[in-house]
Amino acid sequence: MQTRTIAGLPVSSIGLGCMNLSSGYGVPPSAEQGKQVLHAALDAGVTLFDTAALYGFGKNETLVGRVLKAHRKDIMVCSKGGMAAVQFPDGLKRVIDGRPEAIRLNCEDSLRRLQMDVIDLYYLHRWDKQVPIEDSVGAMSDLVRAGKVCAIGLSEVSAATLRRAHAVHPIAAVQSEYSLWTRNAEIAVLQACAELGATYVAFSPVGRGFLCGDPIDVAALPGSDLRANMPRFLGDNLAANLRMLVTYKAIAAAASCTPAQLALAWLLQRAPHIVPIPGTTSVQHLLEDLAAADIHLSPETLQQLEATVNQRTVTGSRYAAQSTSEVDTEVF
Repeated sequence: MQTRTIAGLPVSSIGLGCMNLSSGYGVPPSAEQGKQVLHAALDAGVTLFDTAALYGFGKNETLVGRVLKAHRKDIMVCSKGGMAAVQFPDGLKRVIDGRPEAIRLNCEDSLRRLQMDVIDLYYLHRWDKQVPIEDSVGAMSDLVRAGKVCAIGLSEVSAATLRRAHAVHPIAAVQSEYSLWTRNAEIAVLQACAELGATYVAFSPVGRGFLCGDPIDVAALPGSDLRANMPRFLGDNLAANLRMLVTYKAIAAAASCTPAQLALAWLLQRAPHIVPIPGTTSVQHLLEDLAAADIHLSPETLQQLEATVNQRTVTGSRYAAQSTSEVDTEVF
């Protein structure tokens, strides 16, 4: 597996987003299936594993920790705080809380679930607009000094917020959605990362499965599947995007790769400081994704891709309107 760097350390050029193994896309796989995917990633040379306190309300960190703790010295484990499950009288609910005391508590809980003494890369999962970014990052900086975190990251922030945070403590990585059909990073964040020496970690690099090529039957999705409420997967928006998908799949066939590999290879060729972290519940799909690291797309193919899938040809917004307040301005 080829490598790139985060916080000056080498990591596999394609990492594994672990959320799918516990939540996000309908009924999660069994713990045994999740274990198989994690072991297959290790065997294939993946050294970057991404989880969060929020995923499965802690279940994902527990799975990742149990499976990966024996391989601790060979991998980079990333988690996130500042958005986690909080117990209310009517059940667990997701809460964004960037107060220093909340971040410290999230980190301690994550360390316990992961069964690890230190988290290699710890992200602020979302910026809590009620708390200055400097205060949240300051608390994370305290975690570094305490030896509980090695490096700090941010998720879904604008270039301006990134620069404010970086002035408090070096930001090693920014994790936000980036793919052929979600190009917000190109407004300013990608360039800011390059200037500050931060790696851009791209989640949902295959468009939440859309760029894998198989049409998604939204009507069959359970309500717990994130895509069931995402505008791009609904009604006329989906119909328009499926028409675009036909041309996209033809480009992949001409390039002798699968649609998913096409999306990942495109990302890897965008810039050397980009590391995609596709997620999957299938060992077969995992190996397919990782093979994209060895694919080089010709200038002609890149030109076709740019013309086919871009911010003008994709129909529908990333999230429903009620989610806009959770995302920093430039990255929505």
